[in-house]
Amino acid sequence: MGKGARKRGPKKDKAPKIRDVFVAQPFEGLAAEPELIALREFVPSATAPLSLVDAGERRITLATVLPMAAAAFVRTDGEVFVGLQVQTRSSDISRDLGRAVRWALTAEPGDVLPVPDTTSAPQDGERLQDLLVADAELDVTLHTNFDWWLPEDTDPSGEVKVSLERANEAIMPTERLGTGSYWVLAGEKAHLRWVRREPEGRLMQALARLSAAGELSLGEGSRYAGSFRAHGLLVPVWDLDPEAHAREWAEPAEQLGARLDEALKSVADEPLTAAERRARDGLVGRQLTLR
Repeated sequence: MGKGARKRGPKKDKAPKIRDVFVAQPFEGLAAEPELIALREFVPSATAPLSLVDAGERRITLATVLPMAAAAFVRTDGEVFVGLQVQTRSSDISRDLGRAVRWALTAEPGDVLPVPDTTSAPQDGERLQDLLVADAELDVTLHTNFDWWLPEDTDPSGEVKVSLERANEAIMPTERLGTGSYWVLAGEKAHLRWVRREPEGRLMQALARLSAAGELSLGEGSRYAGSFRAHGLLVPVWDLDPEAHAREWAEPAEQLGARLDEALKSVADEPLTAAERRARDGLVGRQLTLR
């Protein structure tokens, strides 16, 4: 027997290695996909009740951020929350959230789930798609602060007080203009961020068609800024006049949406012209990716 073989000794049975596969579009198949992405990525303070397939009498509220970025918690009055914006995640955000929802179904008042379970084998956890009513939209409520973290007439203390103060200081004014469509005042700039559910290639063609026709803005005081990818969908962004109130952009956004819908229909049958292809190349050059 060789020297190396003597040192190694007999092989022991090893647990099979679990392959961690990144899920690029974790909310695919859910009608609420655009809202889930918006609340996960750029809406500061919002809540929405979840439509669960089988929750019994327990009601669970989805939230953007929870105290100390917890994955889930139960207020002392029994209200149950699951957070979207957490610091730890696996390769499948939908599975992380599914595990948090499953935890929340049996948690007691005062219980906190600091981080989602990201260590169990993929087959050991349900995804949001397994727990939610697939065609249910989210009924989103926007908040101007994070005081909803606490029951009414409750004074914060300790780490929760510090976390609440920091969160309230960092919040940006936000208004919902439509499905996955939000006006955000970020310092001295205002933006419209619009999560679109269409396939990226087709959406870029439609945006290029509007751009070539000079119809991609929301009117005076606006311009198309670019887009970013988030969880498998494209999010076009427009810069807006920060002096105008959010409600002033509601009608222009609705009109832009109608033009975009028409363009989406047309690109299925009418190839892009040379000018539209050049416009598309310019739009593609202004893309970023957010996981």
